[in-house]
Amino acid sequence: MGSLSIWHWLIVLVVVLLLFGRGKIPELMGDMAKGIKSFKKGMSDDEAEEAKTVEHQANEPVKNAKEKASKS
Repeated sequence: MGSLSIWHWLIVLVVVLLLFGRGKIPELMGDMAKGIKSFKKGMSDDEAEEAKTVEHQANEPVKNAKEKASKS
């Protein structure tokens, strides 16, 4: 009784169709797809910003070492 049979899934499908209707489900899936695309775009933007930040931080110790060497 732990697993769901095909009849259980069919009943769930019928209930979902009755609640949301045929037209609402594709609209919800389209909204979900837009959300996923937006999330991926945000993640790639964050990675681009992190790459700039890491590049900037990697250059700082070199400048500091040159300044310390010239002061000595």
